[in-house]
Amino acid sequence: MGEKEKKNFKLVTRNKTAFHDYEIFDRFEAGIELLGTEIKSIRAGGISLKEGYVRVKDAEIWLLETRIAPYSHSSHVLGHDPFRPRKLLLHRREIDSIAGRVQRKGLTIMPLQVYIKNNRAKIEIGLARSKKNYDKKQDIINREAQRDVGREIKRSLRDK
Repeated sequence: MGEKEKKNFKLVTRNKTAFHDYEIFDRFEAGIELLGTEIKSIRAGGISLKEGYVRVKDAEIWLLETRIAPYSHSSHVLGHDPFRPRKLLLHRREIDSIAGRVQRKGLTIMPLQVYIKNNRAKIEIGLARSKKNYDKKQDIINREAQRDVGREIKRSLRDK
């Protein structure tokens, strides 16, 4: 990322369980159709992707069971339902591609992360397949090996 993109990019939340439990094949950036108080809540970090999932319904892509907390500084009259379905904004060819791959290959659509880019809330969704237990164990072993290599390199540079 260049210097300009870093200024206009703020990570709000990341779905850690998706990266642990699923193997991610392809990623897409989508806009989210939000209400006024929802965007304020997202900017304040009031979103949780843990139980959220994405479905294709009537040639549209929907974000379901994702909690966006009610904005604390708004009146309850103007508040929103925290778990309401939210439409994701993608190009038609992207929606058709995602829907086709989900039907043909049996993949799942997972919400990966939410971020603010150029003052707009964006969500990164990924086409994923569930990992087996031995895949998860292998990932942990690889991560620990990388960590050990990094420690050894750091130690050798420090000792010089």
